[in-house]
Amino acid sequence: MAGRINDEDVKAVRDGVPIDAVVSEYLQLRNAGGGNLKGLCPFHDEKSPSFQVSPSKGLFHCFGCQEGGDTITFVMKVDHLTFSEAVERLAGQAGITLRYEEGGYNPSHQRGERIRLVEAHQAAAKFYIEQLDTSPEADTGRTFLAERGFDQSAAAHFGVGYSPQGWDHLTRFLRGKGFTDKELLLSGLAQEGRRGPIDRFRGRLMWPIRDIGGEVVGFGARKLYESDNGPKYLNTPDTPIYRKSQVLYGIDLAKKDIAKSSRAVVVEGYTDVMACHLAGITTAIATCGTAFGNDHIKILRRLLMDNGSARVIFTFDGDAAGQKAALRAFEDDQKFAAETYIAIAPDGMDPCDLRLAKGDAAVADLVEPRTPLFEFALRQIIARYDLETPAGRAAALDESAPVVARIKNSGAQHEVAVQLAGMLGILDTQFVVKRVAQMARWARDRGGKGPAPTSGGTGNGRGPQQYENSGPRPPSGPALTLRNPVYATERELLKLALQRPDLVSPAFDAYGVDEFTAPPYAAVRETIMEAGGAEYGVQDPQEYLVQVREAARDDVVRAMVTELAVEAIMRKTVDEAYAGEQLVTVRRRAVERRVRDVQGALARASAQGDPVQLAAVQNELWVLQQYDQALREKGPAAL
Repeated sequence: MAGRINDEDVKAVRDGVPIDAVVSEYLQLRNAGGGNLKGLCPFHDEKSPSFQVSPSKGLFHCFGCQEGGDTITFVMKVDHLTFSEAVERLAGQAGITLRYEEGGYNPSHQRGERIRLVEAHQAAAKFYIEQLDTSPEADTGRTFLAERGFDQSAAAHFGVGYSPQGWDHLTRFLRGKGFTDKELLLSGLAQEGRRGPIDRFRGRLMWPIRDIGGEVVGFGARKLYESDNGPKYLNTPDTPIYRKSQVLYGIDLAKKDIAKSSRAVVVEGYTDVMACHLAGITTAIATCGTAFGNDHIKILRRLLMDNGSARVIFTFDGDAAGQKAALRAFEDDQKFAAETYIAIAPDGMDPCDLRLAKGDAAVADLVEPRTPLFEFALRQIIARYDLETPAGRAAALDESAPVVARIKNSGAQHEVAVQLAGMLGILDTQFVVKRVAQMARWARDRGGKGPAPTSGGTGNGRGPQQYENSGPRPPSGPALTLRNPVYATERELLKLALQRPDLVSPAFDAYGVDEFTAPPYAAVRETIMEAGGAEYGVQDPQEYLVQVREAARDDVVRAMVTELAVEAIMRKTVDEAYAGEQLVTVRRRAVERRVRDVQGALARASAQGDPVQLAAVQNELWVLQQYDQALREKGPAAL
């Protein structure tokens, strides 16, 4: 083992490396008065900075979690190093040669594990760069970069290299530098082969991944040859110095500009980071083979200082995978104090492709904040529903309201709720605002665990979508449906259709499933239609019920059909007049709902300013109003 580091050398390290210079590599520091600096603590989550640094004393202290110490202590804690490893790293940065009291100068193979693994990666990075610059075999890699608009200077700026196709070129090189096989395997640079360690990366373009302090801790490798059976991108596996969930590619280059401008641009790949930086967007970073998550947020929050003017812009491909990534990012949106936005390039191009097609100015224009991430998330949710129907709007509201309820700023939450009402075409704006506020209260009452389960507008405690995706459905229309006159009439009409099809046919068969607002009743209406309609029941009443029950999509619907087929009709005298009343009432209520739908569409068309669409909607509204008047005046004859 290495000897104890000389006390004078330890003191020289403490005195020679300013603590504020070291700490500012990890988080943004601002003036705290009295000669001190402050920032967001890297050791615990906090909303306002309680972490202070005293450059004159060479000390730090967090008044939130009580962590504190000197420069060496900070490096030990933030990077999980031993005392010796921290001193050795700082000494290397300051150019101080360390002496060891037991055994003289420390041989390289005796240094701490982390130091050795970092040194192996630094040596590997230089090896890969040299291969890209000089090896004839690397011409494929140079061509790949050139085709994407990256010349030799760009590759050098980002340290891009090339790993030869042979089995053990890097392994032999690092052995020659004094690294053991155990160290090569532990670092992830090599893997076990049949006859010992072999190179993990072979025949690939290599991007060095650096931690926020600028040290190489891993690599991202891009496939170049069809004969390579591996994935398109292969990253370093998790090692003692590399966790993909805790690193951001390009953070070492971007951190100062992120802190200075209070802005970060999150892209999806290594070449996208390069394209952005070369286009002047020097705050661009990317995750390394994983989704943007909590640990990435912590890194950015420390740099952004969570001030209100900070901006985080996510760029994602316009395809389904990119949209899914954007929605995942939104799940953590409220962990930022910064405003979050999304940018999607035209034609779904990523920043690298966009730079090639339209130049640097197009990339710069892409990342200008335009669409708030919450708005994008809402539009993606709403797009899945048919807003022309009440059920569609109710389901869209059920899913989107909890999203708005998560917005912590109450003023912003209210404004977005109003915006949501317009997006849904719900004229009663206050209904949406109150719904969102209620969900926000539920979330607060539940300790920030999210809104309580929503209750839809169907009267059974479920939204339309939730009913569709739930387990077994209620086998009957319970008492609560009968207290609701809408459901009571729908239930009565279905009983007539099953028990006395001769009184409601053929008019009943023209009724749509959406004219029955309770999901269980809509399911029965659909089942009757699948069995051939009520008109079939006129021809053969007994076989008709058999067919309807067999057409039921599950046992729950089948039980409902049976119940309605045997339940007494509410009128002693069941005749055409009574059946006509039920037919007209159900139809008029459907028309009234459609009128409200069209009024919502009219509001949307007016907002969009499209005269053609506006005229079409106005005409549909007039037709519906005339039909409603005919039903009111003529009754069943108008059906």
